[in-house]
Amino acid sequence: MSDDLINIKVNQKEIQVDKNLTVMQACEIAGEEIPRFCYHDKLSIAGNCRMCLVEIEKAPKLVSSCTMPLMEGMSIITNSEKVNAGRKGVMEFLLINHPLDCPICDQGGECDLQDQAMYYGFDKSRYKENKRAVDNKNMGPLVNTIMTRCIHCTRCVRFATEVAGVPELGMLGRGENAEITTYLEQSITSELSGNVIDLCPVGALTSKPYQFKARPWELKRTDSIDIFDSVGSNIRVDSRAEEILRVTPRTNEYINEEWISDKVRFNYDGYYQQRIDTPYIKENQKLSISNWEESLKVLKDKLKTLKPLALIGEHVDLETGYAIKKFMSNYGKDNVECRTDNHAILESLDSYRFNTPLNDIENSDLIILLGTNPKIETPIINHKIFKAYNNDAKVFNIGENISLNYKTEYLGESLSSLNNENLIKALKKSTNPLIIIGSAFLNKIKNIKTLKSIFSYADKYKVITKEKNNLNFLNPYASRVGQLIIGNTTNNLCEPFSNLKKDNFELVLSFGSEHIANEQFNNCFKVYFGHHGDDGAMGSDIVLPTPLYTEKNGTFVNIEGRPQEAKKCHNPIGSAKEEWSILKKLSDELSFDFTPNTFDQLRSELFDKHPILSDYHEIIAVENSTSITPDIEFEDCKAEYPVSNFYMSDVISKNSVTMAKCVEEIISTPSLLEKSA
Repeated sequence: MSDDLINIKVNQKEIQVDKNLTVMQACEIAGEEIPRFCYHDKLSIAGNCRMCLVEIEKAPKLVSSCTMPLMEGMSIITNSEKVNAGRKGVMEFLLINHPLDCPICDQGGECDLQDQAMYYGFDKSRYKENKRAVDNKNMGPLVNTIMTRCIHCTRCVRFATEVAGVPELGMLGRGENAEITTYLEQSITSELSGNVIDLCPVGALTSKPYQFKARPWELKRTDSIDIFDSVGSNIRVDSRAEEILRVTPRTNEYINEEWISDKVRFNYDGYYQQRIDTPYIKENQKLSISNWEESLKVLKDKLKTLKPLALIGEHVDLETGYAIKKFMSNYGKDNVECRTDNHAILESLDSYRFNTPLNDIENSDLIILLGTNPKIETPIINHKIFKAYNNDAKVFNIGENISLNYKTEYLGESLSSLNNENLIKALKKSTNPLIIIGSAFLNKIKNIKTLKSIFSYADKYKVITKEKNNLNFLNPYASRVGQLIIGNTTNNLCEPFSNLKKDNFELVLSFGSEHIANEQFNNCFKVYFGHHGDDGAMGSDIVLPTPLYTEKNGTFVNIEGRPQEAKKCHNPIGSAKEEWSILKKLSDELSFDFTPNTFDQLRSELFDKHPILSDYHEIIAVENSTSITPDIEFEDCKAEYPVSNFYMSDVISKNSVTMAKCVEEIISTPSLLEKSA
C-alpha cells in the first residue's frame, strides 16, 4: 500500500483515500453528498458556515468536514439523526436574518440556500425579533448587491484575494454585525470580477445587467466557447427566443477551470447594437440599403475584372476560413491574410501558439513576459501566472513597464534586455523556466533572424528541451492559430502585412477585419463581410451582413492548439447569411469549383484536408524546434501593445453599453493609489 493512502470508513463503507484530503473530500469520493456554503475546491478553507457537519466515531461532538483532516481508521457518519439535527440547527440560524424575497431574487431556481433549506429547513420560524438589514454596497457596474441576503461565507473575499489577485473585498465587524464590503465603496477592478456572482451561494451578489430579465427555467442553454480572446474559455450561453440574456462559465480544468473574463460574461448587449442586418452599397459616398441580389451582382462583376485580396478578422471560424481559402484559390496564391497586425511567424506550429499547456503554467518557477500584458489581453492566462507567482515563481517583464496584480522585475523595453545579467543568473538556476512573447513585439519584428534567435535563446537556457517547450507565443485573437494552421497567410511569413504591394490588389474582401479601413487600400474596391457597423463597414463600398459566433456553428483552435466548437444558439438577425454560403453562391455564378453544398459537407472537407483539427479538445501534437540558429542577435524594436482597453478591444465590445459603463466607472476612475498620491 502506498504511503499516501489510508483506510477509513464512510457510513460503514471501507475505502482507501489520500491522507492529505479532508473529511469532506473523502466522503465525496465515497459517494456521499455533503451540504456546504463556504467551501469551494478552488478557494482556501474558511470553515465559516458549519453546514457540512458530520459525526466521527468516538468524537465528543459534530465536526465540520471541510476543515477536518483524515486519520487512519477513522469512521465517518454523514446521515445519522445527530448529523441531521445539527445541520437543521445551522440552517435555522442562517435563515433567522435572511429576507423572505425568493420570488423577486435573481438567484431563485439556482440558489444553494434555497435547495438546502428545502431539505434541512423548518416550515416556520421560531425567531420573533426584528431581522437584520444591511446597506447595499457599490461593487461597480457589473455586480449587483443585496447584502441583507449575505450569509458571510466569504467566498467572494477569498476569490478576490486568491484568484483575481485584487484584495478589494473584505469583512468588517463581527457576528451579526459583520458585513462584506469593498474598500471605500470603490468598484472591483479585476477583469474576472463577475465570477463572484457564480460563487455566491445566495442572492447577495447577482448580475447587474441580467437583473430581473428572466428565470433560469425560461432559458435555452447552449454549450459554447469564448471568442473574445485566444484562450477559448468554455462557456454556456443562455438565450430566450432570439436574444442572448446571459453568459456563464463551464468547467474545463485544462483551460479556464471555472472562470471567465468580464468581457465575455457581460458584453452580450453589444451583440444587438449597431448590427448590420441587410446589405448596403455605397452610392455618392454614402452607404445605402440594398438587397442580396443587387449586392452580389455588383460584387460578381468586380470579381470578374479586379484582382482580389481576402483579409480574415479575429472572430472567423475555421470552416469560414477554409471556404475563403478555397474560393480565393481561383485567383492564385498568397491572396489570403489573417495576420493583419503584422504578426511575425515561422512555418512551424510552435512559432505561433502557446506551447505550454495552460494548466501547466502554474508549475513554472520563472516566467519572462516579452511585450505582453496578459492582464488585459488574456485574463485567464494572467490568473495562471498569478498562481505560479503565489507558488514562488519569479516574474520578469520586458517591454512596457506595465502594472499587474503580482510583482514583476522590469528589465527594459527592448528585446536585448533578454541578456540582462540578473535574468541570465535566474535562468541558470531555474528548473522550469517559461517565456511568453506577445504581439507587442511580434508585430514589430521585421527580421526573421530575430525570431530564430528567440528560439535559440530558449534552447540555450533550457526553456525548450526534448521533453517540453516552454517558449510561448501569445496573441489575443481567437481565430489566429487555426487560420495559420490551414494556411491563410502569405508565404513571406516574417514580412509585415503593411508591406503588401498595393498594386497587386484592386479588390479587398474583408471578413470581419477592421484593417480594411487602412490607407493602403484607399484605391481599392472594398467589400466588408461582418455583423457590426464599425470602421471596416463604414469604409467599404459593399457591406454584407453575416452571423455572430452565437448564430452559427464553427470550429476554433485556442492559443495552445486545442480545437473546440462554438455552437449556434439562435438564428441570425435580419437577412444575414453565413460567409460560406455567400461564397458558394458567387462560385456558382462565376463557374468556380466549390463542392460543398451544406455546412456539414464543408466541415467534413476541412477535416479531410486537415485531420488534426477533427480531434476536439485535444492539443495538436508537434515536435519541438531547437537550435534554430547558432547566433543570438535581437532586433532593437520597441513594444507596441495591441490591446490597451480590456473592455473595448473588438467591434462587439465597443457597442456594448455595459462595457462603456466599465470604462467610465473602472478605467476612468482613479485608483486608491492615485487618489492618495
